[in-house]
Amino acid sequence: MSIQTIKMPDIGEGIAEVELVAWHVQVGDSVAEDQILADVMTDKATVEIPSHVAGTVLALDVAVGQVVAVGTEIIHIEVADAADSGLPEPEAPSINSPVIANEVKQSMTSEPHGLPRYARSDEVPVVGLTSVGHDRLKSAPQTAGNKPIAAPAVRHRAWKLGIELAGVQGTGPAGRITQADLDVQAQHSNASPGKAANDPRYLQGTTEVAIPVIGLRRKIAQKMQDAKRRIPHFTYVEEIDVTELEDLRARLNAQYGKTRGKLTLLPFLIRAIVLAVREHPEVNARYDDEVAVVTRFAAVHLGLATQTSGGLMVPVIRHAETLDLWACAAEILRLAEAARSGRATREELSGSTITVTSLGPLAGIAHTPVINHPEVAIVGPNRIVERPMIKGGMVVARKMMNLSSSFDHRVVDGMNAAEFVQQVRGTLECPGTLLLD
Repeated sequence: MSIQTIKMPDIGEGIAEVELVAWHVQVGDSVAEDQILADVMTDKATVEIPSHVAGTVLALDVAVGQVVAVGTEIIHIEVADAADSGLPEPEAPSINSPVIANEVKQSMTSEPHGLPRYARSDEVPVVGLTSVGHDRLKSAPQTAGNKPIAAPAVRHRAWKLGIELAGVQGTGPAGRITQADLDVQAQHSNASPGKAANDPRYLQGTTEVAIPVIGLRRKIAQKMQDAKRRIPHFTYVEEIDVTELEDLRARLNAQYGKTRGKLTLLPFLIRAIVLAVREHPEVNARYDDEVAVVTRFAAVHLGLATQTSGGLMVPVIRHAETLDLWACAAEILRLAEAARSGRATREELSGSTITVTSLGPLAGIAHTPVINHPEVAIVGPNRIVERPMIKGGMVVARKMMNLSSSFDHRVVDGMNAAEFVQQVRGTLECPGTLLLD
């Protein structure tokens, strides 16, 4: 028998460090060759790390939520020697191994409803190999300090039962806590099933819940903080009469909805932005503030801020200027579904030049959207409200919507922003022009 060390591989694209967001194995588990051991996260994508050997997990050397450099030892596995098995000893994958390169999940992680997927990650056992003998290593308690060992399913159930694992006596190998141990603990405690730790009624006592900010939530937090720290935002809000637009949308859906698909407000807004960008290229740009260079783009690669169960993602509608209303609507549906299901690729989640954000019916009266750094502008519609307006000296019911937009004041002057928004407004209030090139 021998011990194989698996290090964090080079996953390409110049990435020097990654965050470990999930272990798929625990100490004592048997693993097969090419079995997925862990998930790590880069700036955009989740990458699966496979095993290049078959054996038994001896130690996990990196905790969930820890950021590690390429080349860091992450796991130790006990394997049968080639002499014992009669087979040639497996080779570790090279730095540019296609086994690693092909394991890139071009998707973002998401968290299930209720318990965050990686909650209590501080309890993940982290054991480094020492100079002790091999037999001693196998029999030593596999813990990180005094933290208990338990499979994710056991941790999830304990969380739902309100049981603290630190108070449970594990009867499994190396003191691992099993489902049976939870049954025993539940019978001798006052914990009640279904009393989830994040239930506000449960939290009225002394219980506190510490939720590690890792994975996608950490990336979102870092990006929002970076955007607000680096970009001097200013927000411009204008109201738009969308009565004629809504009438046109209803007619188009009635006539073409069954054959070409239903149209929401967003394709019309995106088309209006595309037309306005032709006259105001300064808003369809990126600002590299480290070298003080603004890059304007002829193509409109429009980011679509999308809420998912794991957090906010921004899939990108490529060359929005080439799409008609129905093609744009179809692309919106496709990208939103890809983001929410975790199937969006790295390419679909990067490269935007201007972003639209919408909360639909929850959009409220107005909001102050945060710019998607390094872009310089973001546009967000608010909910449509029918209210009395004066038109031609008469009080009439009109469908009104506020449009909230934020701009980078280092790049976009207030006058330029106002002119851009007014052009978007004029187009939406005269929606027939949206159908013209």
